Amino acid sequence: MGMSVPKSCFGYPLSIFFIVVNEFCERFSYYGMRALLILYFQRFLGWNDNLGTAIYHTFVALCYLTPILGALIADSWLGKFKTIVSLSIVYTIGQVVIAVSSINDLTDFNHDGTPDSISVHVALSMIGLVLIALGTGGIKPCVSAFGGDQFEEGQEKQRNRFFSIFYLAINAGSLLSTIITPMLRVQVCGIHSKQACYPLAFGVPAALMAVSLIVFVIGSGMYKKVQPQGNIMSKVARCIGFAIKNRIRHRSKKFPKREHWLDWASEKYDERLISQIKMVTRVMFLYIPLPMFWALFDQQGSRWTLQATTMSGKIGIIEIQPDQMQTVNAILIVIMVPIVDAVVYPLIAKCGLNFTSLKKMTVGMFLASMAFVAAAIVQVEIDKTLPVFPKGNEVQIKVLNIGDSNMTVSFPGTTETYNQMSQPKDFMTFNVDNLSINISSTGSPVTPVTYNFESGHRHTLLVWAPSNYQVVKDGLNQKPEKGRNGIRFVNAFGESFNVTMDGEVYNNVSSHNASEYLFFSSGVKSFTINSPEISQPCGKEFKTPYLGFGSAFTYVITRKSDGCPEAKAFEDISPNTVSMALQIPQYFLLTCGEVVFSVTGLEFSYSQAPSNMKSVLQAGWLLTVAVGNIIVLIVAGAGQFSEQWAEYVLFAALLLVVCVIFAIMARFYTYINPAEVEAQFDKDDKEDYLEKSNPYAKLDSVSQTQM
Repeated sequence: MGMSVPKSCFGYPLSIFFIVVNEFCERFSYYGMRALLILYFQRFLGWNDNLGTAIYHTFVALCYLTPILGALIADSWLGKFKTIVSLSIVYTIGQVVIAVSSINDLTDFNHDGTPDSISVHVALSMIGLVLIALGTGGIKPCVSAFGGDQFEEGQEKQRNRFFSIFYLAINAGSLLSTIITPMLRVQVCGIHSKQACYPLAFGVPAALMAVSLIVFVIGSGMYKKVQPQGNIMSKVARCIGFAIKNRIRHRSKKFPKREHWLDWASEKYDERLISQIKMVTRVMFLYIPLPMFWALFDQQGSRWTLQATTMSGKIGIIEIQPDQMQTVNAILIVIMVPIVDAVVYPLIAKCGLNFTSLKKMTVGMFLASMAFVAAAIVQVEIDKTLPVFPKGNEVQIKVLNIGDSNMTVSFPGTTETYNQMSQPKDFMTFNVDNLSINISSTGSPVTPVTYNFESGHRHTLLVWAPSNYQVVKDGLNQKPEKGRNGIRFVNAFGESFNVTMDGEVYNNVSSHNASEYLFFSSGVKSFTINSPEISQPCGKEFKTPYLGFGSAFTYVITRKSDGCPEAKAFEDISPNTVSMALQIPQYFLLTCGEVVFSVTGLEFSYSQAPSNMKSVLQAGWLLTVAVGNIIVLIVAGAGQFSEQWAEYVLFAALLLVVCVIFAIMARFYTYINPAEVEAQFDKDDKEDYLEKSNPYAKLDSVSQTQM
């Protein structure tokens, strides 16, 4: 019978279809869980933003550091197949644990809707996250390399295409899960008390992880499994260490130079291992500049999303929320990967250009750098529309006349007259140290305003009679977050009232005073006023005009002549005017950069690695992502920029410099075919073996030629 021929389909090994489906489910599971994490930390565990963000980033970094462990286990002990299976089990358990940790009724013994011991939930979720980081990181370097193993010699083209399909599966999984799991979270569930359904939202990813594991195991009989070849990492480390020590020992002029520094290990290690390590170190050297790319790439989730919150989400007839802009990247990838593969690369090849892997990666870095230039240009446009807030010891003041007669208010250097309920000028800016304000009206004495103004803040001065005024500190000294709209109410009635708006309640807004701001998403909102002063026939329900993104309004509720309430809106902060559609070019550039950089990098790492070190290089590749994340934390922490666009320009410039360095390094890199190098060693070994086993063979051939 001999060796079984791997089953194939469209010229691809059938086994890779199981690997692609497995990857799709695994990524769905991972990104679906990650999309909920930050909200889960804040709303369920009750952590503040800083703690939540720190734990979130630590978790992500851990997911990219554990691949080294996975590569070690796969290459030296279990082999890729068993490593993927055993770590997937750990991973599935982790997902189940975190789903269980979010069940409210687990410790809610008195059924009041809040867990009685939050520490149980925290402990469980931390155990879950550690298991997930071990699982996802551990299988990461193995799955793509295991997929690459399924191809025979001479299937390079299919193998390159496989890495693209593989990347597509990753993005399809992440795209679907980031859309679906937040929908599940807003469902309501619970045994005794109903609330946001985290168990369902975490449970679906857990179920998909189990599906991923089952699919992978079903394909078991078809896989080409490469045996692990001893603890390769420690062998590599020992060999490099010996070479360096040996070189230092023989540094005098007496000893002849050797071609490569690793050749100094040849006294103790065989040539084959040394040449394999040479391949790995040459690729690892090329990896040094790569983290800079990831540092920019991973800011889509942080900086770019924050940028979107200062923009308007109305694009044509559709309306999108700031955090939904991230899906643009995944959508574009699903479109771009096939186009680049089937159209762009063949066109370049037709033009007779040799577009090598490293050239593609250089282009990818350049495109990402340009994406940040685009982001900076958009930021400058946004900055033009942003309101000016008081700085240092400045204060800003706006006057609202909520009385029946005209009022004159004098400030340092200016005097203004305010008609009843007139739309005031914008906020006026004054220095807090020499601020004196006087209110007067015809035929009545002048009243000075006594109030301790707080520097760096906006204040509203409510006046309704010459001697009656109230100063309100606004509490808004930035645009409302996440593109929401701040609304507050001013009561011009004699008694306090309540206002209900879109499910939120303003309790006891006292007479001639202003409520705090509450925040609402975009759209038209209706509100109801409840007060004993309002007679039966009067209408109590009102509607706001359409609220955009990032605005703030004050609604003054006064009495009409018939005693019924009337609402008048005053704009405090104008809504965002720059459309989120302007972010599409930067996403497009970054995605194109990612397609030519990331897909190529995976495939390049695989093609240049000796057979027994594929996972080592894949782990090295993933390590560059972890380092990139750390760079963001350092740069964002160290360089406190007053202008956001300046930070974008800095990142773009850094990546451009790195891109030039990488291009120079790439020029001096020579591509190799590890299989050919190893075949040569096999041939030499065979000849040596034949010589040893039959010493006469050589003599025979020599004597024959001499005759």
